[in-house]
Formats: sequence, C-alpha cells, structure tokens
Amino acid sequence: MTASGAVWRNWSRTEEVRPRRVERPTSAGAVQRAIIAAARSGLPIKAVGAGHSFTGIAVAPGVQLDLSALSGLIGVDGERKRVTLAAGTRLYDIPALIEPLGLAMPNLGDIDRQSISGAISTGTHGTGAEFTGIAGQVRGAVLVTGDGSLLRISESENAELLPAVALGLGALGILIEVTLQCVDCFVLHAQERPIPLGGLLEAEPTEHGSLADRVRSSDHFEFYWFPHTRTAVSKTNTRLPASASTSPLSPFAYWLDDVVLSNGVYRATCAAAVAVPTIIPRINGMAERLMGNREFSDRSHRVFATRRTVRFREMEYAIPAECVPDALRDIMRLIDERGWRISFPIEVRFARGDDLWLSTAQGRDSGYIAVHRYYREDPTEYFEAVEQIMLGYGGRPHWGKMHTRQSEDLRAMYPHFDDFLAVRDRLDPQRVFANPYLNRVLGE
Repeated sequence: MTASGAVWRNWSRTEEVRPRRVERPTSAGAVQRAIIAAARSGLPIKAVGAGHSFTGIAVAPGVQLDLSALSGLIGVDGERKRVTLAAGTRLYDIPALIEPLGLAMPNLGDIDRQSISGAISTGTHGTGAEFTGIAGQVRGAVLVTGDGSLLRISESENAELLPAVALGLGALGILIEVTLQCVDCFVLHAQERPIPLGGLLEAEPTEHGSLADRVRSSDHFEFYWFPHTRTAVSKTNTRLPASASTSPLSPFAYWLDDVVLSNGVYRATCAAAVAVPTIIPRINGMAERLMGNREFSDRSHRVFATRRTVRFREMEYAIPAECVPDALRDIMRLIDERGWRISFPIEVRFARGDDLWLSTAQGRDSGYIAVHRYYREDPTEYFEAVEQIMLGYGGRPHWGKMHTRQSEDLRAMYPHFDDFLAVRDRLDPQRVFANPYLNRVLGE
C-alpha cells in the first residue's frame, strides 16, 4: 500500500519530516519491492516504528516504511528458548505472545512502546549488572539489503555479521525478522525507596553499602535524583521463579501513583515550572516525597515497564560503571554553578558489557546517566554542558537520544567503528538507507 506522505513527528517532537511517500508492507516481498523501487527512483528509504527515539535516526525524507503490519510470532525453538518475531512487533505485545510458551524476555527498559526492531537498532537497554541491552538478546535476524536481497543471519549463517546487524542503527538494511534468546518466565519483586543521595556518591561504603555494592547485589538496580533535593529514589527488582506468589499493585494504587501523580500531576507542575522556574526546587521536593516508596511483585514485564505520558527530551551517555559517582558529582556542581532550575530527574542505570560493535556497552560494564527536560523547555545549554562532562569519562551517547557527536568523534569511541562501516559498504553501497542523522554519525 502506498500513500502520499503527511507530516511525521516523533514522540518527543524533536524531529519532523514530510516523506515523499509512505508504504505499509505486509510481507518481506513487499519490503523488497519497496526498496528496489526507491533505489531506482533515487530516493532514500527508512523504516519507522513507534517514533520513540529523540534523535533523527528514523527520519525518512524519501520513502517511509511503516512496518506495523509485520507483527507477531513467527517461530519458536523451545529447546533453546528462542523466539522469532516479525520486526514491527511492539514490545508491549511480546509478553502475550511468548508467556503462553513459558518464556519471557530477560530484561526490558522502562518504556515498552517501541517496536522490537527499533529497540535493538538504537541500543535500548534496561538495568542490571548481569544483563545486556535488548540487542544483546539477538541470536539471528532477516533483513533486506540495499539491492533488495534477503539476507539471513544466525549462528550458522553469515554469523560474522551478527555483531553489526544486532545493533545496526537502521543503516544496514530493513529488518524483517528478529530471533531473541529468552528465559523461563519469572516474577519480579519490586522495592522503590528514597535513600540519601550522598551515600550513593561516597567513595567509601556507607552503612548501607556503596553504589557498586548495591548494583552488584541486586538483579536490577537503578535510581533517579530530582535536582535541588538531597534524596535519590531507588528501584530494586529481584528475580523470583514463575511459581512465586505475586502481590501486584491494586488498580487504585496503580491509578494514583502511575496515572495521577507520575503523569497527571507531574504534567501540570512541569507546565507551571516553564512559566515560573523559581518554583522548581519546591516542586522537586514535593515529587521526592510523593514518589518512590512502595513494594510489590508481579510478572516481570509488568514491573519493568512504566507508563510515561508527560513528553520530555532526553540525552543519555554510557560511561564506565565505576565512574558514575564522580560524574554525578560533576553534574550536581554544574547545576549549582550555573544556577539552573531543572524540573526533570536524572536517571542512573547499569548494564553488562557486550561484544556488539556499536553497543554503548561494547567491551565494558557501563553506567548510564540520562538527563531530561520538559518538551516545552530548551534543553540545549544543559544537555551540551552535561555532554562535555560525560565525554571526560569516555562517554558514548545513546543512539536514540539527543547528542551532538559526529562520525569522527564516534570512531575514537568504538574499536569496531570501521568494521561496521565496512559492513555498511557491503550491504548498502548506494546509501539507500541513509538520512541526515546517519550521515552525521556514520559519515556519507
């Protein structure tokens, strides 16, 4: 199906484009035909998922491929606990597909609106010292390359390409299928508690243990800090067998915490803070007291993901995990010295190192520091100043979140950067899948 392009905007309203045309393929063959036709017309072609990236990675000025119809479970390898999904499958649909098989994804981020292909292509991750990002779960893929050919990748077929294709930025082809390594279903016991921020940043362990101790001793640990306060809100998720009893949030508790407070009230206070920035410290103090003091247990996917309806803009950098306390202290000093009023919290998560060529955790255990601003505020000065701090710790920017890095900067950050470009030259020599963002971060 082909249609003239209306204006497309991403979720955060940082990017928009009017594609020359939009196509909604329903099969691999339709994707192949669309790519061949675009190449003959001299038009670039890009797949789009949920539009949840803050960068222009999915911007399609030529032909936009909406892969929503390519969704669902394609195959199951029960012995190895693997599933193959159509590339347009949304993360929030996956549990209903694989839970009846007794399977779950090992880890998820805190937002589940993305398509599986978009999540792996941008390096989406959750938290947990023993867990990689979602792309680290990929064991195979099928994609259409720049000349319209169908390319299969697995441990036994074109295996040398997997470290590039599993996290390919959409630069190597259009993904059709993705094979994921799953685990047995499990329950998560969630504890959300306010803790003194100073204890997390101390060089020596406190009575509650150092930040490194907390990360190592927890299956999934993260925290966020509202600037202008002294308390962090911690989230600790402990994995339990599927047979464990659950104690989920009641419908009222969910409505009050996640709908009213975390979204409704917070949206109103962010809007008010735009008009009157001086009230932000008081608002953050209120948020600190109202949020993050609960305990519950539920099926894993219901605990990992959080509902987010307040629009914001985000930048996130990965640095060596051991550098997180120093980097946070630098950011705190920066905010104080500049006299900024920052309403959105700073979020800190962790991930195990992996061997994917363009993974932000490639070759090292990583801590992720994310800064945000309400979407009606200009984030430029804040983000660029924090970015300079992150670069001082060897930081790598999240591919789907705002940053200013270019190809030459990124080459120095990734040992396999040129290996990735060689695969790009092989699979898309005519740059059929290019767009302005990819030209900036990978070169033309």
